[in-house]
Amino acid sequence: MRIAELSRRSGVPVATIKYYMREGLVPQGERTRPNQASYDESHLRRLRLARALIDVGGLPVAVASDVLHTLDDERSSLHDLLGKAQYAATARKDADAQTEEWRRAEEDVRALVSERGWIIRPEGPALASLTEAIALLRSLGHDGYLTLLGSYADAAERLAAEEVAHVVAQPSIEGMAEVVVVGTVLGDALMAALRRLAQEAMSVRLAQEPAQASASAAAPGTWSAGPADRRVPVSGSTA
Repeated sequence: MRIAELSRRSGVPVATIKYYMREGLVPQGERTRPNQASYDESHLRRLRLARALIDVGGLPVAVASDVLHTLDDERSSLHDLLGKAQYAATARKDADAQTEEWRRAEEDVRALVSERGWIIRPEGPALASLTEAIALLRSLGHDGYLTLLGSYADAAERLAAEEVAHVVAQPSIEGMAEVVVVGTVLGDALMAALRRLAQEAMSVRLAQEPAQASASAAAPGTWSAGPADRRVPVSGSTA
């Protein structure tokens, strides 16, 4: 296909495609004439992947290029790819060891990692991100929120187990590598969006429950949900 069709099918302007090629995110096409090149489905796929990393994942162009080059390196293991994707998707944090909150947060993180039996690289940016989040919660006086840390870790472990299983189920090394990169970078966007949707749904549900309870109490003979999803008669029922 020509670059105009590549642009039409991908939804990416021609000027942006040429920019991505200059930056090494998308390979050059096969020259057919001095001023013309041909592109195939692999170019379209790489272009969509680059666009997703930059637009949805929020990666800078240079970082996205580095991640995509790792995909092309046959020497890269899946563990290497995961590390590269995580480093790209996680903003670097400068340890502020001078504050008491940061030192306490580091202790909390070390205890959590040890308790879970996780084998983690000490220089990993996710460690610093978690430490910063805990330190900020303490500095804002929201220590109580840290009681949810175990629940966060439980959910993260369950999700990670399913994600890794999905990776190894891919039929080829190339497919595994792409899933690692896409899942790591775009999985953050998925999780953040789903969490906010669930929070909104729960807040609506909690707001409705008192009104529903009042309506049920005021209507003899109606039914309400009881423990373990059993239907039980409310006050005034004749059942």
